Amino acid sequence: MPGLLLEQKHGGRVAGVDEVGRGPLAGPVVAAAVVFGAGVPHDLAAIIDDSKKLKPALREAIAARLPKVAGVEIGVGAASCNEIDRLNIYHAAHLAMLRAVARLPRVPDHVLVDGNKMPDFGCSAQAVVGGDGISLSIAAASIVAKVLRDRIMTRLDARWPHYGWARNAGYGTDAHQQGLERAGISPHHRKTFGSVRLRMSMILTEEQV
Repeated sequence: MPGLLLEQKHGGRVAGVDEVGRGPLAGPVVAAAVVFGAGVPHDLAAIIDDSKKLKPALREAIAARLPKVAGVEIGVGAASCNEIDRLNIYHAAHLAMLRAVARLPRVPDHVLVDGNKMPDFGCSAQAVVGGDGISLSIAAASIVAKVLRDRIMTRLDARWPHYGWARNAGYGTDAHQQGLERAGISPHHRKTFGSVRLRMSMILTEEQV
């Protein structure tokens, strides 16, 4: 389970940062930054983990509780599907991370980022491979980002119901692919991704004939 060893090693206000949504065919990439300024209650620390390992109801419960914990600071940021198409997903994910850290109440003394690459935050920072299974701050950020992005995709599903986004979060499931067959490409699809890119190529080819 994640702990606070990395945060305690660096000292000061340490922000854990993670993002979700690199792989889907639709929707934004979302990042969160979490600072535990006064530690973590034991019962909460016992259930915080990599968001991918947690059931949705538990993720929701943790995300709802985090803002109520003394000393906790949370910043969130996103990059749109248009920014993803323009910048590529790698740079768009870094942009979302930068926005998340920028929306913290204060600049952190150090940043811990899940993964092996990170943007320039303008402060001391460290990339941590598998960080959401090591650092409580990063794991909490992964939960906040996942819950927020799932909510965004659920809201988009209400307006664009053909693709099953409330269930698949924009990933290329069979239901999503069938929705693309029936309804075509929406404004919230990433036009440089997978089957969406192929459909865009087909449309452009047909227009040229």
